[in-house]
Amino acid sequence: MRRLLLAAVFLVCASGASAQERPTLTIDLITQDPATWIGDWPEAPYWTDRGDRLYFTWNPAGRFPGDSLFSADPSGGDPVLVSAPEARELPPAYGGLWRDRLAYSPSATERVFERGGDLWRYIIETDEMQRLTRTTARESGARYSPDGRSIVYREGDALYAMDLDSGSGASSGVVRQLTDLRRGNEPKDKAPSDQDAYLRSQQTRLLDVIRRGVEQDSLRQAAREREDRARGLPPTHYVGDGRIGDLRIDPTERYVTFTLSPSGSNPTTRMVDYVTASGYAEEITARAKVGAERTASTLWVQDVERDSVYKVDLSTLPGAFVAADFFREKGQETDSSRVAFAIGPDWSPDGRYAVVEVRTIDNKDRWIARLDPASGALTVLDHQRDEAWIAGPGISWWGGGSEGGWLPDGRTYWYKSEASGWSHLHTVDVASGETRQLTSGEWEVESVQLTRDGTAWILQTGEASNAERQIYRMPLAGGTRQRITRQPGRYDAALSPDDQTLAMLFSTANQPPEVMVRSAFPASPEARTVTDSPSNAWRAYPWRAAEIVEIPASDGAGVPARIYRPENPNGAAVFFVHGAGYLQNAHNWWSGYYREYQFHNMLADEGYVVLDLDYRASAGYGRDWRTAVYRHMGGRDLQDYVDASRWVGSEFGIEPERVAIYGGSYGGFLTLMALFTEPEHFGSGAAMRSVTDWAHYNDTYTRNILNSPLEDPEAYLRSSPIEFADGLEDPLLMTHGLVDDNVQPQDIFRLSQRLIELGKRDWELAIAPVEPHGYREASSWADKLHRIHDLIEMTVGPDAPEADTEG
Repeated sequence: MRRLLLAAVFLVCASGASAQERPTLTIDLITQDPATWIGDWPEAPYWTDRGDRLYFTWNPAGRFPGDSLFSADPSGGDPVLVSAPEARELPPAYGGLWRDRLAYSPSATERVFERGGDLWRYIIETDEMQRLTRTTARESGARYSPDGRSIVYREGDALYAMDLDSGSGASSGVVRQLTDLRRGNEPKDKAPSDQDAYLRSQQTRLLDVIRRGVEQDSLRQAAREREDRARGLPPTHYVGDGRIGDLRIDPTERYVTFTLSPSGSNPTTRMVDYVTASGYAEEITARAKVGAERTASTLWVQDVERDSVYKVDLSTLPGAFVAADFFREKGQETDSSRVAFAIGPDWSPDGRYAVVEVRTIDNKDRWIARLDPASGALTVLDHQRDEAWIAGPGISWWGGGSEGGWLPDGRTYWYKSEASGWSHLHTVDVASGETRQLTSGEWEVESVQLTRDGTAWILQTGEASNAERQIYRMPLAGGTRQRITRQPGRYDAALSPDDQTLAMLFSTANQPPEVMVRSAFPASPEARTVTDSPSNAWRAYPWRAAEIVEIPASDGAGVPARIYRPENPNGAAVFFVHGAGYLQNAHNWWSGYYREYQFHNMLADEGYVVLDLDYRASAGYGRDWRTAVYRHMGGRDLQDYVDASRWVGSEFGIEPERVAIYGGSYGGFLTLMALFTEPEHFGSGAAMRSVTDWAHYNDTYTRNILNSPLEDPEAYLRSSPIEFADGLEDPLLMTHGLVDDNVQPQDIFRLSQRLIELGKRDWELAIAPVEPHGYREASSWADKLHRIHDLIEMTVGPDAPEADTEG
């Protein structure tokens, strides 16, 4: 197979950019297809196990239908398009041998993986792919047995082992069923009544033919059981009505672990899609609201050798029933209703140790524990308690597992923890329980990779600056970190299989990501740029690398903010509020808000000072910053914007009524709270896809921050904009997608009705009929930004009536 060489002809070069006339930014220009206007930037560089080429998705100049796969020689040369037939036959991405160790054979010469629901085997040395299954079922979770002679995988609710040929040829293995877990209850004959039992006993006592028949039935049943054991079939276990999840087996194939979740449908909500291909309005089933009853899964162990099944008792963990602070304020010291759930176990490669992560549903406790599969007992290795909620980079707060894994010695486990107030790398000796913190400081470890030889860490951190993400190398045992990357911005790196080279995405605040290649060691030449994406037309505009400043907050903190300074100030300011709450946007790399980034450049051209704050609750600044909104969203986070309004007044002489504020999702929520509760500091606002009442948002996000509406109604009352709608004094624009199944349209309709009943007049609602939470259509984006721009111009701009009056 040969790669299709279509390299340089598709690349957009920088030459000639200086000859381009500087474009005047308009909303219609900046909202067009980014692939053709900006130039589609590459994504997700990766290696395969051969390590001779790197791969990434790209659509240079928008010439292809969607992102296409490209490859590049790490030693030099232009990228080349990978043909569709070759892309289908490529081996899987290399993920680091120690991170995904069990998916490799013990000799590390081959690996097993899933593609399209089927299993494949990849022989690394010969670059040979072998299909192992071709079924309508989906096989998953494949790994090698410790001796490398079979592959263990899951299909449906059962685990299987496929024997492999010992030679180098294709597989022809026998498939053995390892588990037989069945939903429902074990079939049993109906117990006879006393009269029926008497009659049956009489029949066998008096009639030889009946007695012999019963005896033969018993002998046949015993023979079937002996035959099943001789065939190596697993014992059958019925799990009742629960749903089987996270089915695993230890490397020795003795212990099976699985979770059981209560069956029955979770409560849901309903929406309607009005603009459909059928011409009929169609109902959409969506997520439940916060506070809906939540039941945790239970963890079970099956000892195949002893044919026994038992539940792991998570309530034995220390602190399992300690009530949260807001309960203890009411005099309740314990909470017997608290439930926990387990994720894992993560088995060491030799099967000696098993580590589970245990969380409480309220996400205030997290245990890393060693599981003794023979007894189901848990030994705590690390316990973190947070009266707000547990999270941080690499630490899940959505109910899934956090980052972690085994070191090469097979007894040391690594994980992330915010115990110091910042997300850092920790290890624990699972045998002795001794823990170590390998990194420390007022910065976060964003991502972690282990070298294949198991001697060093490749870390992505904010150590150099919280506004950057740089790559460092650190010895396995911790110690001095060596900085590999230097240029300010963000580097996302993938380590090559030979540990020598990094394939990276690098971006700055005013340049989209590009693929780069460099040595994985500090003392080496600078990185080589592989791709060059922006169009000449886009390059012709001098895009601002927004300066990062600190806004002095009323509590003494410095709030990081991007500022776009106009050359000719018009005496007004626009504040942008990023979404998600826990997200970082005041940084020196390319933002996911690239349309808003261009819009802010346009506003600065028009004379507006533009501020984009990493308000309290934003990511990148540690635990205390993240949890500052616990039990009161729209409190400290909004106060940061109030303080910013005061700051632009003192720094630029901008009056509060000349400050507009806008944002989407969480940013829309804060915009509503700004206009409803602090109107004296703002002149107008635009709230997009806004949460208007937290009691109507989803459970996994909201319960972490506000607890549940029944447990903590005060938190919802003080955090929900709909409760303060009577405070609206300034012009308000609201926009919402009608098929938004995240912040559902019901939210904005309820607030609209509230505003109508309050007699408010200076507000507008603009619906986008075909849009979900994140708008997709260029026309919808243009419509939204035109409306926001009109609002800004009419309410706080230089031609606004208030400005004329003051002038």
